Amino acid sequence: MAAVRTAALVADRVAWEERLLIEAAPAFGLRLDWVNDESLALGHPDAPALRGYDTVLIRSRSYTRGGLIATLAEAAGIPTLNTARAIHACENKAALRALLRTAGVPVPDHRLVLSRKDFDKALAELPPPVVLKPVFGGMGRRVTLIRDADTAHSVYDYVEDLAHAFEQAGLVEPYLGGASVRCLVVGRELVGAAEFTSGGSDWRNNAALGNTHRAAGHDPDVVKTVDAVIDALGPGIYGVDLFRTPDGPVVNEVNHAPGFRAVAAATGADVPSAVGRYVQELLT
Repeated sequence: MAAVRTAALVADRVAWEERLLIEAAPAFGLRLDWVNDESLALGHPDAPALRGYDTVLIRSRSYTRGGLIATLAEAAGIPTLNTARAIHACENKAALRALLRTAGVPVPDHRLVLSRKDFDKALAELPPPVVLKPVFGGMGRRVTLIRDADTAHSVYDYVEDLAHAFEQAGLVEPYLGGASVRCLVVGRELVGAAEFTSGGSDWRNNAALGNTHRAAGHDPDVVKTVDAVIDALGPGIYGVDLFRTPDGPVVNEVNHAPGFRAVAAATGADVPSAVGRYVQELLT
């Protein structure tokens, strides 16, 4: 009988997705243990908090912890999913878009805003309606739709009042409207895709906000775009978020620790089994 391989599931808590991943693991000869990302104290060359694990599956929701943990785990010789390089890219929306654009992957037009002067120039080049979003962050938090120029600076007052430059860094981009598509990727496989539309009074198309969703077809343009993202980041477990435009899909962002409840509900995709198979293949 083959030996059971072990993996640490590093996260701040065991939510719905983590529970299903842990439950599915034994069918693939794996044991998946939750390890709290707040108690690792990495830095020792042997990474004692992760000693004995064959790999580390990083699902930290924090936009600072994931890349740091992956970097120090890899330095101690422990492979991580995703790689530190991929996680660092996904954590930083400006860096991700630069990486993808350089690789020829279409992304929305955008301007990096680090000050009110930047904001003024961004609005002159990209007039409202525009979206102002933090460079670091997820789940739709602090993503703001600015419909009119006369309210823009009142909105930016709140950004200036944030204490840290880390939080003040933002992107301004045109408001593309319509639905967005979340593509769940495991390895290089597009496991499922769902289309999200805003619900109620909230304009944001984000599964974490409880908006409406339905299965989306794997049309050739979407598949081609997702493949190009994986070519740029390397195989892994990603949520690739797209907007459809008249010129084809553009990549809004890529999540390195994606929630998949809504995609699974819309498509029937067995995401935990896809992850289990992928980890099994990597450790074989």
